[in-house]
Amino acid sequence: MALPKRFLSLLVCLFASLPLSCLHVHGSDELKAFIVHVKRPENLSFSVAEQWAGWYSSLLSLASLEANATDFARSRVIHSYRHVATGFSALLTEREVEAMSKLGWFLHAGSVPFHSDPVALAGFEAINRGVFVSCSAGNSGPDPYTVTNTAPWLLTVGASTMDRSFLGTVKLGDGQEWEGASLYPPRNFDAKMLPLVYAAGDVAASHCLNDSLNGVDVRGKIVLCDRGDNSRLEKAEVVKSAGGAGVILVNTPEDAYSTVADPLVLPASNVPYVVGLKIKAYINSTSAPEASLVFNGTVMHTPHSPSMASFSSRGPSQITPGILKPDITGPGVSILAAWTMQKFNMISGTSMSCPHLSGIAALIRKANPDWSPAAIKSAIMTTAYVTDNSRGPILDERHLPADFFAIGAGHVNPPKAIDPGLVYDLTPQDYIPYLCGLYESYLVEVIVGRPVDCSSPKSIREGELNYPSISLTLPANNLKSVRYRRTVTNVGEPTSTYRVKLDVPQEVSATVTPTRLSFDELNQKQSFSISFRRNGGGSGAVQGQLLWVSTKHVVRSPISIRLE
Repeated sequence: MALPKRFLSLLVCLFASLPLSCLHVHGSDELKAFIVHVKRPENLSFSVAEQWAGWYSSLLSLASLEANATDFARSRVIHSYRHVATGFSALLTEREVEAMSKLGWFLHAGSVPFHSDPVALAGFEAINRGVFVSCSAGNSGPDPYTVTNTAPWLLTVGASTMDRSFLGTVKLGDGQEWEGASLYPPRNFDAKMLPLVYAAGDVAASHCLNDSLNGVDVRGKIVLCDRGDNSRLEKAEVVKSAGGAGVILVNTPEDAYSTVADPLVLPASNVPYVVGLKIKAYINSTSAPEASLVFNGTVMHTPHSPSMASFSSRGPSQITPGILKPDITGPGVSILAAWTMQKFNMISGTSMSCPHLSGIAALIRKANPDWSPAAIKSAIMTTAYVTDNSRGPILDERHLPADFFAIGAGHVNPPKAIDPGLVYDLTPQDYIPYLCGLYESYLVEVIVGRPVDCSSPKSIREGELNYPSISLTLPANNLKSVRYRRTVTNVGEPTSTYRVKLDVPQEVSATVTPTRLSFDELNQKQSFSISFRRNGGGSGAVQGQLLWVSTKHVVRSPISIRLE
């Protein structure tokens, strides 16, 4: 049943992942994710998802050799299908699937396609109904290949800082002062010098793990804690329970300069890794190290904002390398909002940046009610910016220019996204040739929710989708050009002309045809082709950009190229 149009506005999906292949049971049998298609009984009709899930679990329990078959079945089922297929996805071994295949209700079992993780599957159903879907990129950065929720119909969102910070300054006994992040409210707080202690040589105590400070005299002292192994909140609670008066949280090398403000249980400051090294050097230089914490409250116009958060998951996608992910970045560090357990709280994560993009998408839909989810996504991506408030490139946690695998198309720019000029549009139908290039027909049917014959539509590569970004691989032993075609729709001035500007690295040559696009009405479509060729040596990832420029608009597409 079609939803009323006033409801076709927004769907927020926070980050999620499935353990597709992670456990081992029954000796050498490996648990893998399978989709199991079953016969649909003629006399069976359920009205709610829980009833379907219960029935599927009962079928799986019949195939189990476990003593407690019901609990076994419930623990293995990943997702129950009731609209797009009759069946379920579950973690099973090859031997279990083989035994199951001999039962009367069994039809077929196949490995789970990436694009049927419940978020991606629900996301496709949503865009099929005109609902925009925004999802978190994940909090597993800064390592590469950690981005999640990378199906092309989802907007995948990374996390960055804002130009607002919450400062907690660390003053050392020798006069050094270092800025950190803190949300501790300094009500009549006495910023006097206190003894400073760091349990060097004891890994548990230096990380302030549970019960690790029992043998360390920290009473009335400020304790230096290395980040890692437990949460920042737990570290502060360990210090407090041991009698400590304050805590300095030192970043790991991976977190580098990326600090977060937390509402901790005692005076605290989170400092960058290099600052931690200087504080440790001071502690080693004196027999009586001291420090004080000074809380500066909220500071606006923070230089080099926005910058990427270290925890924000990075591309490229392991599953869809031909599509640049994440798509976009938005505010996700030290976000103040309402909270269930208290009036307000401050949290950091891509689960904070995702709702920001969902709200922006709702504003775009309000201004442009007839736009498709893909058009909204294109508007967000092609109007993003890649420079900070210091007029330099957006930086990552190392204070180096962030690449596209961190920021995607850039940082969202809401006012410009409402009026992007041109959009790269896609219908749900347009994804089917792409999916047919990855999976068999029956698996594509699970994703799109209707019968599909992959022998009839011509399958396409990921890069051939009419996507707002371009991602490709150029092998070293192949100097042939790679050519993609894109189509843009005019959503700006009825009469307008756009000229191409192309910026690619020296290792690559690129050509766009035609170099000018002219429009004389709204919603008119024009197509162009872009070809890439290697110029010779080089390896690794390089990047560039394609811009269509009119007198009023700049429509920018990031280009990510892997040289092999």
